[in-house]
Amino acid sequence: MEYPVLAPAGLPPLGNPDILEGENDLTALTFLHEPAVLHNLRVRFVDYSSIYTYCGIVLVALNPYEQLPIYGEEVIDAYSGQDMADMEPHIYSVAEEAYRTMIREEKNQSIIISGESGSGKTVSAKFTMRYFAVVGGAAQQTSVEEKVLASNPIMEAIGNAKTTRNDNSSRFGKYIEIGFGRKGDIVGANVRTYLLEKSRVVFQASEERNYHIFYQLCASRDLPEFRTLRLDSPEAFLYTKQGQDVLIPGTDDIAELERTRQAFTVLGVQPDQQMEIFRILAAILHLGNVNIQASGRGGDRSYIDAGDHSLAVFAKLLRVEGAQMAQWLCHRRLAVGGEMLVKPMTGQQATEARDALAKHVYEQLFTWTVQRLNSSLRAHREKPKSFIGVLDIYGFETFDRNSFEQFCINYANEKLQQQFNRHVFQLEQEEYLREELPWSRIEFSDNQPCIALIEGQLGLLDLLDEECRMPKGSDDKWARKLYDQHLNKSPHFLKPRMSNSAFIVVHFADKVQYECDGFLDKNRDTVFEEPINILRASQSELVNELFQKESTGGCIVNPSLSNGMIQPGKRGHRDHKLTVGFQFRQSLHLLMDTLNSTTPHYVRCIKSNDLKRPFLWTYEEFFSRYRVLLRGSVYLNDIRRSCQSALPHLILDTEQYCFGKTKVFFRAGQVAVLEKLRGDRLNVSRVLIQSWVRGWLQRKHYKRLRWATYTLQRYTRGALARRLAWTLRYTHAALIIQKTYRMLAVRQLFITIRKATIKIQAFIRGTQARCIYRQMLMEKAAVFLQARVRGWLGRCSYKRIRCAVVLLQSCTRRRAARKELLCLRTEARSVEKYRELNKGMEVKLIQLQLKADQEARESAALKDTLRTEREAHRTELEQLQAELLKLQTRLKESAEAAPALAEKHAEEWRKVEEKSAREISQLTQEIQVLRAERDYLGKERDDLVGCLQEKENAQEELEEERRRYQSLLREFTRLEQRYDNLRDMSLFNRSEYSHGHIRKDSTVSLEPPSPVTSPFSSSPVFPSPEEVRRISVTSPTDWKPWSNGHPLNILMEDMSIVKDNGEKMKGEDLRFAYDAVRVANRFLETQLLSQRAEWKQESSAFRMKLQELQDRDSAGDLDINDVREQVLVREQESITEYQDPTSPVLQRSQMLSGLLECRKKDEGKLMKLLITDVKTEFILSWTPGLAARVLFLCLRQLDVSGDHTRVKGFVSSAVCAIKTALKKHSSDLDITAVWLKNSYLLRDLLLQHSNQQLQVKGSGDLVPLVTDVQECVRMLTDLCIQSYQQLLAITESRLQPVIVAAVLESESIPGLLGSSARRRRAGSEPRSPAAADGASMASVLRELSALQGAVSRQKIPPALQEQLLQRLLFLLCSTSLNSVLLRKDQCCWSRGLHIRYNVSVLEEWLRAHSLQTDTAVQALEPLIQAAQLLQMSKKTQADGEAMVQACSALSNQQIVKILSLYTPQSDVEERVTLNFIRIVQGLLKGRPEGSRQLLMDVRRVFPVSFPYEPPTLFTAAELQIPEALKISFLRRV
Repeated sequence: MEYPVLAPAGLPPLGNPDILEGENDLTALTFLHEPAVLHNLRVRFVDYSSIYTYCGIVLVALNPYEQLPIYGEEVIDAYSGQDMADMEPHIYSVAEEAYRTMIREEKNQSIIISGESGSGKTVSAKFTMRYFAVVGGAAQQTSVEEKVLASNPIMEAIGNAKTTRNDNSSRFGKYIEIGFGRKGDIVGANVRTYLLEKSRVVFQASEERNYHIFYQLCASRDLPEFRTLRLDSPEAFLYTKQGQDVLIPGTDDIAELERTRQAFTVLGVQPDQQMEIFRILAAILHLGNVNIQASGRGGDRSYIDAGDHSLAVFAKLLRVEGAQMAQWLCHRRLAVGGEMLVKPMTGQQATEARDALAKHVYEQLFTWTVQRLNSSLRAHREKPKSFIGVLDIYGFETFDRNSFEQFCINYANEKLQQQFNRHVFQLEQEEYLREELPWSRIEFSDNQPCIALIEGQLGLLDLLDEECRMPKGSDDKWARKLYDQHLNKSPHFLKPRMSNSAFIVVHFADKVQYECDGFLDKNRDTVFEEPINILRASQSELVNELFQKESTGGCIVNPSLSNGMIQPGKRGHRDHKLTVGFQFRQSLHLLMDTLNSTTPHYVRCIKSNDLKRPFLWTYEEFFSRYRVLLRGSVYLNDIRRSCQSALPHLILDTEQYCFGKTKVFFRAGQVAVLEKLRGDRLNVSRVLIQSWVRGWLQRKHYKRLRWATYTLQRYTRGALARRLAWTLRYTHAALIIQKTYRMLAVRQLFITIRKATIKIQAFIRGTQARCIYRQMLMEKAAVFLQARVRGWLGRCSYKRIRCAVVLLQSCTRRRAARKELLCLRTEARSVEKYRELNKGMEVKLIQLQLKADQEARESAALKDTLRTEREAHRTELEQLQAELLKLQTRLKESAEAAPALAEKHAEEWRKVEEKSAREISQLTQEIQVLRAERDYLGKERDDLVGCLQEKENAQEELEEERRRYQSLLREFTRLEQRYDNLRDMSLFNRSEYSHGHIRKDSTVSLEPPSPVTSPFSSSPVFPSPEEVRRISVTSPTDWKPWSNGHPLNILMEDMSIVKDNGEKMKGEDLRFAYDAVRVANRFLETQLLSQRAEWKQESSAFRMKLQELQDRDSAGDLDINDVREQVLVREQESITEYQDPTSPVLQRSQMLSGLLECRKKDEGKLMKLLITDVKTEFILSWTPGLAARVLFLCLRQLDVSGDHTRVKGFVSSAVCAIKTALKKHSSDLDITAVWLKNSYLLRDLLLQHSNQQLQVKGSGDLVPLVTDVQECVRMLTDLCIQSYQQLLAITESRLQPVIVAAVLESESIPGLLGSSARRRRAGSEPRSPAAADGASMASVLRELSALQGAVSRQKIPPALQEQLLQRLLFLLCSTSLNSVLLRKDQCCWSRGLHIRYNVSVLEEWLRAHSLQTDTAVQALEPLIQAAQLLQMSKKTQADGEAMVQACSALSNQQIVKILSLYTPQSDVEERVTLNFIRIVQGLLKGRPEGSRQLLMDVRRVFPVSFPYEPPTLFTAAELQIPEALKISFLRRV
């Protein structure tokens, strides 16, 4: 028999395997149903703290209700340029996908953010715009990016409000188009808004607030500039107190207003115009407090007191007439029969007119703000090539009472849902059908009928507009039309059972009941014209501008009678106005057209709970709400203690909650558990109370019924007992008969079955025994055959492998020999390149010599090998010949018996000889080739040695000539300077008027001598200082100061100076200078000796006079003191006048020689030739720091000359020139290193010669600078920092694109990562291969070697090199680690081994360059520990303890994140269990927590220091200034 097994309908859906638990893409689940989706979202949110999850092309975002550290710039850097499939789900990933698609396909993109109210749509849109502002901007944000980001605070302040479901709910829809230029940078933006909820301005439901801007103004009312607004607390205004909840926990309204004002400033709104905006907003609040009182019979009139304070403040703020506004708020003008009548309004009508005016003013201000924002964001530089639109529109809403706003909002969500369905399902399947693919069509829910119900012909909106055009249209009439037109005709339209003024629409998300009350008024948006005319006449410019031209959305109508009559002269104005519903429908159609013309990207936001909080409670709140759950003793005085003692009994897992100082923190989902326990406890208590009451009632009723029941029971039981006795007798007899018959039947059946069973068992057991015996025989034969076959196969395989190994070894050795030969040829050809180099030829020559010697040795080895092989072949040949003789002998003996054997041996012998001949000829050819190459290399080496020798000789001669020439120039410059000094001091002293005259004045006159008093026969003519300055620094001059017949010869004869003919000097100028110096020395010596004699005579005379005065009375003390003073003054004058030439002052002047003098007019020329206009290839051949030394010598000469102002100006010019050079070569590593070295050296030179440095350390060999150079040192330090940062920026820009590909993705160990491709998301494009081509650790090491070579060639101090390397290694570590933390495919054992290998390669490079310092190791430590974490065992408690101890450089969040993302790549690995992750989390609580950031800050700025290193002393003569610099206008002094 067959029994069909049917699946029970009550079985739960199938679950997914554990390996897919927490999958980041829901489409990857094996079983995709609602429980699996919800469970996966819960696991990622609760266990992995991941709020983002992919669902195909949709990003699902859960609102955590708290700020998470996953939106910093380091996260933006990690997602920039990465593929969606490679990274963890994130809002930045969707933004990057849209940005890359726009750049790649040059098509407009849209990011559609949807979700219910309070799910986080506004925050998602804000982070999306921030991402575009960073990746679409420059290194520093430009004004466009700042304005785009500044638009968020403004729009949130004037368009967002607190609701029961969201503390920052957008009460309007917006579509932001961010325009991008050709280079992918932001060039402009545009904001489109939809349906502002104006009714919130005048009414808020319970626990809701008005727009944020009103509460911000009230909170900032004490600021001086806001005192004129006459504001008070929000409780004092009708428009802000109706919700009875004016504060938002955790929100500072004062700080938010400051952010709003800063945003206005960024957008170009001036402070006075900002105050105008705030005055209008304050006026709206005061308008709500205007007291409208009813009067007349039955309250058919209304009035406002003339002294109403709120009205006066309103009129003053808007600069309008208060009396007129009071008049037209309570009256309206009507046109009846061509006449104008004024009709008073009731109190209710006046209040509604006041509220309508407030709503209209706020709407106009909102529209003006958006227009001003768009004008500021409009592209000015270039026209946008493409744009990315971000749609942040209100989510689906359903409240206890739903009105016109909710109807429009849900209508917009229906349209968006239809667009999503068309894009995801309908259009995709239609394309499959067009391509004729084998495809089973997927049925999906199409909401077109619901949309047709709303916007179709005679739909809800059409009937609403029709009723609005009716003179006596009302909400009730519109409701009846809806019932007549759609009830029982459309499945999406229903009527409530208990209401005739409401209707139900079945939307795609839920059924929503709308109340018809107020629909017509909100759709008409009626505002009377008289108050608007008053506002148009305002003296405020902004108010006047708001109401001069009504926007398209305005619906100001002329007043008319209730019967439809309109004012004469303005016929048809009411008929042609546009209703709010019609405008919203048109704007929604335009939005849909825009979205359909772009490539959409979807973000679905979901609320994680309805409590609007991140699962944390204060102890008072927790005790108040969950007191019913507390067991045991309750401590009313210590609520915290009560909570701590009771909570472990409610939630057994202590990992799901944590106690703080003032709050209790819960993991996601635990609050729902507590709510369920609380509800269960309340239900139990409710049932208990009900049971007691019902029990009491039933007991009373029971007692009344019990007496009657007892009486009936007595009579009934008697009758029943008698009937029972009769029944028992008959039953006993029937049982006896039945059991006897049944016993006989069963016994007969049992005997028959037992016989049949025994017979069947005997046949079956025999058959089984025979089958087992036959199987044993077959197995024995099979084993015997397998043993023989396997043996034969093994021997055959061994022979094949041995032959293949021998062949492979031969090929490998031949290939190695060819490679070595090719290398030798390449090295031989590269000699031509080395011949062109001017430096390092000796080293290269030695290398070539070594290579030649090596090749000679290899040639000799080859010869030995050849000789050995020849001897082996000869021996083998002799053996073969001997064997051949033996065989021939045997052949002769057995010629008749074996002729075939002889032929075989002859054939083998011939083959052996041919093979030997071929090998010998091949080896002989290779030896000849090697000999030819060796001879060629030897010839090249000899030629190169000859060339080098000739060049060395010429270089030595040139250096010798240059040294002689420079020494001559130095000597000439020194003599020239000394000659100038002596000439100014003593050559033109006035001579004495007569012999024997004693001079009273010991000073030396610098006046030129007169012809009468000159002691010489004629006065010599000396060159002027300007003529002397024309002497060049680098080349001798042909100028001759004196001729042969010059009076200098006569002067030498008069002073008895013998002409020195044995002096060997080249050039007439040097000879005459030398003679002039000798004359000056002789003249000075004569004068000094004569004046010394005079001084001695005067001194002895004073001393004698002093001695005489001392022998007198004390009355002569005054004369003694006068004489003493004269002696001291005279000695001092003599010391000053007759200073010895070897005194310290002269030595100091001599020490300041060897400087360079630059005229003021040549400073600009010097900066151009030395810094800005120098060629790149020329500057790299300089001695490191040459420019700094030249500049310092010029600056030193300026300081000696005493021109302190010019010293500082010279340094400023040099700094500006170097900055220009850095900007010009902003991407050249070597040039930047050159100017970093020069800036650093010039700063150290100024510090070395500054007074402060010399006072601290002291140095007798240095002469300090007179000028205060502290400001100059500061400028040079800033320049050093700029050069250092540019050097870093160049290297980082080259390293950044290859770090992830090199460290994580390149297969450094072949075969380790496997060949299986990663699963890609649906709709994601593969990464362009150009970005990772050639990206390996060699690329990283090449960039680091380039930097290290640049700084080493410039001899930059090791301390600065260490700081550079620390920053770059941190960049490499942080970028790689951030990618690991965001990519699930990187978290596996093989990837950890791969990362550790790449880091070891980097460490080997550091050791090879002697750069492996403590800072370098510390910078790489997080990446090393992350690699170790991936390779460690992850099962037991001991594994967790070892992991926590080993990963000290990783934060707690990083360790948990890596464990959560760990994904096995093979069957050998196992997934990390959730229990182990919790064990590690418990162990991590015991160690101190540092940073709470998940990702490392890639842009972290390390402090840079420039240690002072005293440079070596030098002079101008020691500098080797190239002639190509063309700075010969500098003069050596």
